[in-house]
Amino acid sequence: MLEIIYQDEWIIAVNKPANMLVHRSWLARHETQFVMQTLRDQIGQHVFTVHRLDRPTSGVLIFGLSSEAGRELSQLFEQHKMSKTYHAIVRGWIEGEGVVDYPLREEHDKIANKFATGEPVTQSAITHYKTLAQVEMPYPIGRYDCCRYSWVELAPKTGRKHQLRRHMSHLRHPIIGDTAHGDLKQNRGAAEHFGCQRLMLHASTLSFVHPFTAQPITLEAGMDEIWQRMLQQFGWKD
Repeated sequence: MLEIIYQDEWIIAVNKPANMLVHRSWLARHETQFVMQTLRDQIGQHVFTVHRLDRPTSGVLIFGLSSEAGRELSQLFEQHKMSKTYHAIVRGWIEGEGVVDYPLREEHDKIANKFATGEPVTQSAITHYKTLAQVEMPYPIGRYDCCRYSWVELAPKTGRKHQLRRHMSHLRHPIIGDTAHGDLKQNRGAAEHFGCQRLMLHASTLSFVHPFTAQPITLEAGMDEIWQRMLQQFGWKD
């Protein structure tokens, strides 16, 4: 059962679990569970995709309950009228807050984009970050005799593929559990010492003006057990 965090006659939103695909894909033919199909069976009606979260990312995921609602919500994303807030645990101590304005080259999948023509283009990409807490733990990882982590709030102003993961890697503070752009030794250390077996990136809130009622809405998704345990271990629970 998926956790439904909002529902009205036009829109439904769930708290997507980590490591669950949004919908069926021929790139993952052996998978058997998908958010879209699970939600459809759970509520007994079709739902329409509006946006996606990467497979390892958890958090707010919204669907339309009709094709019209799906189109209206998709337009809000395309027009940058959706305000998104994520939380992440990253390697090292990152200070204060700031803006990463670092263009990203399109990432083409070797299978999905095998017939794409032309070279990937470089696109503008902007992310605001804010440090919420820091910690040093007495466990050696790699060449260091201890490990440091920061809890950060991330607000993407553009929507590029893997933008948050790539921007934090660019700052040399990769997100823990990121197997594509992260630090393998840090990922292994987090798994060994803290039981972290997932990407520590969570889509916490999504704010927008309802396209049918014109009312402002903020949807919030709680963090899973692994998140809660790490926050407790790091003394960040409160």
